[in-house]
Amino acid sequence: MTNPSPQSPLSELRAPTRDGVLRAAAKMARLLPPTPLLPLTLPDGAMVWAKVESLQPVGAFKIRGAWHRLTDMTADERARGIVAVSSGNHAQGVAWAAARLGIAARIVMPADAPEVKLAATRALGADIVLYDRRGGESRDAVAAALIAQSGAVLVHAFGDPWVIEGQGSAGIELAAQMVAQAGGAPTRIVCPCGGGGLSAGLVLACPDATVVPVEPAGWDDLTRSLAHGAIEPVAGDAPPTACDALQTPATYPINFAVLHAAGVRGVSVTEAEVRAAQRWAFDRLHLVIEPGGAAGLAALIAGKVPADGRTAVILSGGNVDRAAYARVLAGDK
Repeated sequence: MTNPSPQSPLSELRAPTRDGVLRAAAKMARLLPPTPLLPLTLPDGAMVWAKVESLQPVGAFKIRGAWHRLTDMTADERARGIVAVSSGNHAQGVAWAAARLGIAARIVMPADAPEVKLAATRALGADIVLYDRRGGESRDAVAAALIAQSGAVLVHAFGDPWVIEGQGSAGIELAAQMVAQAGGAPTRIVCPCGGGGLSAGLVLACPDATVVPVEPAGWDDLTRSLAHGAIEPVAGDAPPTACDALQTPATYPINFAVLHAAGVRGVSVTEAEVRAAQRWAFDRLHLVIEPGGAAGLAALIAGKVPADGRTAVILSGGNVDRAAYARVLAGDK
């Protein structure tokens, strides 16, 4: 198998499928126990169900896509090693899976990524290659150069059919839990969104549910793309955001195709709304949720997405900078 360019990573090979999501879910069931599903009453009294992906071994749902992708690699591909791009959560998922499978992993990460994510990725045995995202350096270009030098396999954070299917395994798990606990499968699933890997996976996993991706204000390129029917990148003057995990320059055609075909519409949340959601999760669920992982909950608390009794929200991840998180809990900006 050849390595496709970062501009269309692996999308030329095949489209993600629901059968692939089911296969990924079966793999995850053999590997790890389901993450908890917790009832949560919002400030307006509405009930939602929180799927706590922040309690995965790497603190995020990203372990799902990484495991599905790497376990489907051939012996030759494993021997060549892998290259991934990530601000931290996908990096840890890939590093965790690679360590268990004996695969060499190089992860392209931004130099300004939270130190907790850099340290955790190194601790899992991955080789980190830093790039300057604030200076406009392209992580995809850095990854492409590494692949050209080594022949390694690209494991993209969201533009990969296996990764999309793996993330969708959370939806298979969620649906079964809600049938058992909520009286039926989810009718709406609200989730944090960067490039759209999780959102696309959930659409495939739960085709009868309305999936609502939530992005930080100013980084809502997918929301705009879906509204306008064509991929639009993040503006060059996008504002700073604490949601480092959701800072993707643009979605990819493979993700957009799934979401657009399903009629998905996204919403955006402010930094203040994200901080309020982090505090709410801490106070009501006793959970530590990083800014990006709280985006879906922020949209629900702010009333930007309605809750109908069988609405679920994905909480992921839990990799926070301690000092920044302390300031959030104290009510500081």
